[in-house]
Amino acid sequence: MAKPALPAAYAWLAAEAAPRILVESLALFGTREVPGAASNPVILGWAKEVGVAGAYTNDGVAWCGLFAAVVAKRAGFEPVANPLWARNWLSFGTKAAAPALGDVLVFSRPGGGGHVGLYVGEDATAFHVLGGNQSDTVKVSRIERDRLLGARRCPWRISQPANVRTIRLAAGGALSTNEA
Repeated sequence: MAKPALPAAYAWLAAEAAPRILVESLALFGTREVPGAASNPVILGWAKEVGVAGAYTNDGVAWCGLFAAVVAKRAGFEPVANPLWARNWLSFGTKAAAPALGDVLVFSRPGGGGHVGLYVGEDATAFHVLGGNQSDTVKVSRIERDRLLGARRCPWRISQPANVRTIRLAAGGALSTNEA
């Protein structure tokens, strides 16, 4: 099966060479959970890769934190403890005063819980977030700004990539209301 192309509004992301956590995320774009009782073996493989296979047994369980853990690990960063809990990502890296390309964003979720994904841009009302388990897929979704609990910058070992910056985008598409 061919990997889906990025939507036109986000095609520019393919030319971004850094930050590595973003590059690793884009490599997984389009990964989907399997409907019904079966599970996507790729997603289950991520759980093994980050050492949470005992706690993560099927892709019907929220996997935004698992996605964040696998891309962080592949980018050379240590995932947070208990990465399946989205709000635990509020302890990743360092606090960012204003979100920028590749930052980890943590959101509240209607009805409780949380959601975690990566910043790829923003408009006046929403952040554009590349994440897992967004309509059961790795994709970009618009999430209301007022749901943001925190933005976390990767703990760069040498220096922050030059392209870590604020990205202004057009407001297009519906707002995500529940990332499950």
